[in-house]
Amino acid sequence: MPEGTLILRGRVAAVLGDNIDTDIIYPGRYLNITDRALTAGHLFELAYPEIRAHLQPGEIIVAGANFGCGSSREQAAAALKFAGAGAVVAGSFARIFYRNAINLGLPAVVAPEAAGLCRAGDEIEIDLASGSVRNLTRGSTVAAAALDPRAIELIEAGGLIPFLKRKYAA
Repeated sequence: MPEGTLILRGRVAAVLGDNIDTDIIYPGRYLNITDRALTAGHLFELAYPEIRAHLQPGEIIVAGANFGCGSSREQAAAALKFAGAGAVVAGSFARIFYRNAINLGLPAVVAPEAAGLCRAGDEIEIDLASGSVRNLTRGSTVAAAALDPRAIELIEAGGLIPFLKRKYAA
């Protein structure tokens, strides 16, 4: 994401239900893979392999409540990021998944009504700073939680590690 960008636009790759746990996002049997870029090859492998097969860079995953519940594995958020997901919009997130996503530079946007607003293939616009999800295809908008300015800084930098490298290189 270019620096200063607070608005994301993308196509909805899939709309998922509630309680999508980390084993559904990234199966535990692949935890021995240490190259984060390779984690993308196993995204949604067990439950939604069609998402992985068709996910295009910048596309957005929309889900119901409690996305990323289960284990605290960072690989679930990493698999989404390295598969090219532009953001995840969900009714709510498991706390550790949310933090992992932001630390990796993957926008995680809380919008309780988004799953009811979106369908796969819709074009949406997310305002990270003011908090809204606008469905450009259907002409409707729902409220979202605005991201903290510090979270936006991490996302703009590409994640916590690139942020810290840039900060301390000066």
